[in-house]
Amino acid sequence: MSRFRSLASAAPVALRGVALGVSLLVAACASPGAGLPPLPQTASSTTTTYKLGPGDQVRVTVFNDPRLTGEFRVSDSGVIALPLVGAVPVVGRTTTEAEQSIERALRSRNLFNDPSAAVEVLQYRPVFVLGMVERGGQTPYQPGMSVLSAVATMGGFNYRAIDDYVSITRLDQNGVPQEYRGERDSLLQPGDVITVFERRF
Repeated sequence: MSRFRSLASAAPVALRGVALGVSLLVAACASPGAGLPPLPQTASSTTTTYKLGPGDQVRVTVFNDPRLTGEFRVSDSGVIALPLVGAVPVVGRTTTEAEQSIERALRSRNLFNDPSAAVEVLQYRPVFVLGMVERGGQTPYQPGMSVLSAVATMGGFNYRAIDDYVSITRLDQNGVPQEYRGERDSLLQPGDVITVFERRF
């Protein structure tokens, strides 16, 4: 009888151990990135809401002065270097806001009383594709680019890839990286970092 009571008292402990083991096994088998928040819907990067970032190539036109007109790259520090003016901060600003920054810089240096500038994006900063693709790296951003089209430029998914969703890291309005879950048809923005997860067989 005492042996029976010992076995009976040990049973709940054993069951708890089995339950814990099953929980750990389920957690280990959970798909990577499954708990990420969904990628928020945002306006197209071709609209006037697009904010400039390092690596963007822009054309600046200062009317009535060809010396200040040309093509410039937004530097890693977030500025463009204009002749006669110097560094003008433009990172995180729309093209309209960048135009206003340039006009203020021209007035502050007494180059114009009433300057008029125009800024146009010629080439967006690239998208980066990492993880389980045939070859990782960066690819030029094109308006309307989706996850699938970006991955295709990297040779496609490899045989170990989870190919129905990815991780997308994107800077928020404050310049802080945020990680989201993106689908195959999710639209990208310049500077996005795609990570393709490895399938657990």
